[in-house]
Amino acid sequence: MYRTKNDLPEKMRATVAHLLNGRLADLIDLQLQSKQAHWNVKGASFIALHELFDQVASGVQEYVDLVAERIVQLGGVAEGTLQAVAGASQLNAYGLTAGDWSHHVERLSSAIAVAGEGVRESVDKVDDLGDADTADILTEISRGLDKWLWFVEAHLQHEGSRAVPRKGGRKG
Repeated sequence: MYRTKNDLPEKMRATVAHLLNGRLADLIDLQLQSKQAHWNVKGASFIALHELFDQVASGVQEYVDLVAERIVQLGGVAEGTLQAVAGASQLNAYGLTAGDWSHHVERLSSAIAVAGEGVRESVDKVDDLGDADTADILTEISRGLDKWLWFVEAHLQHEGSRAVPRKGGRKG
C-alpha cells in the first residue's frame, strides 16, 4: 500500500483494494468479451447487436476506470495487466469459435450476469467494512450491469417465454 492521507484505516483500505482488483479483472475481461462479440457477431440482427455490444464495451470501460481509480485512491495498485486479469477473472472464457448471433448473445449475457453477481457480493463486503464511498461506486456499477444484461438478454427472449435459463456461471 502506498502512503495516503485518506483517513480510512490502512487494513480496511488494503482489504478493499484487494477485493476491487478482483472486480477490476472481471470488468476488463467483460470489456474484452464485449468487443469479441462486437467484432464477430453475424446474422439478421447484425447491426443492432454490433452496436449494442460496442455500447456495452464502452459502458464497461467507464466502470473499469472507476474501479481502478478507486483502488489507487485507497493507496493500492490497480492490477490491470493481461496476466493479472487472466489469473483473477471469475468469468468463463469467451471462446474464439464463432457462432451465430444467439451464441454471442448467450455468452455475453452470461458474462455480464457473472460480473454483476461479483459486484453485488462486493457491495455487501465493503459495506460491512464501512467503506460507503466504494459501496456507492459498486452500486452504480451494479445498476449499469443490470441494464446491459437486460438489453442483451432481451434478444434471447421471445413471446411466450418466461425466463432465460442461466448458463455459464463463474469459472473455477
